[in-house]
Amino acid sequence: MLEKLREEVWKMNLELPKNGLVTMTSGNVSGRDRETGYVVIKPSGVRYEDLRPEDMVVVNLDGEVIEGRLKPSVDTSTHLYVYRHMPEVGGIVHTHSPYATAFAALGRPIPVYLTAMADEFGGPIPVGRYAKIGGEEIGQVIVESIGKSPAILMKNHGVFTVGPTPAAALKAAVMAEDVARTVHLALQLGQPDEIPPEEVERGHRQYMEKYGQ
Repeated sequence: MLEKLREEVWKMNLELPKNGLVTMTSGNVSGRDRETGYVVIKPSGVRYEDLRPEDMVVVNLDGEVIEGRLKPSVDTSTHLYVYRHMPEVGGIVHTHSPYATAFAALGRPIPVYLTAMADEFGGPIPVGRYAKIGGEEIGQVIVESIGKSPAILMKNHGVFTVGPTPAAALKAAVMAEDVARTVHLALQLGQPDEIPPEEVERGHRQYMEKYGQ
């Protein structure tokens, strides 16, 4: 079932350790099938190097396993809550990438100090309040607090990114860690200036309309 989506979600999960966004078995990627509404997600506690496409678990939006021999990620309830309340989302990534998570540990959003942030995020990376792991509370805070950004820092926890596809959500996760690292380094040297909101909007619009082939 959903072989193409399983393959895509598997590949995007493998990109997490390749890009230094996770350690051991932490983190996960999921994707939603628009036709059935089913969600494909990484299984819980399996090392990335051991994962295969057939290991990805298919669940419905109520969390019932439709297909798969392994247990789905412990973050499945979070992913499903976001999918139910954000119909535009087709992929979700969760990481504890170190630089972005350092801002999450402090409960600090990342202001737009870089043109790369204006391009990719269209504004600051927001931070959501602390929420308990294991149920829908994290998903609720994501929906309440993410706004138009494709990324959100969850206080004392980590990073969640969303996109129309798993690949788009992965790109946002990679970019969130990259800009968090650069901003961290800049803050060691001094206090950078924020880019004015109108320039952020202009840069983001140009990026969305003109970047790429």
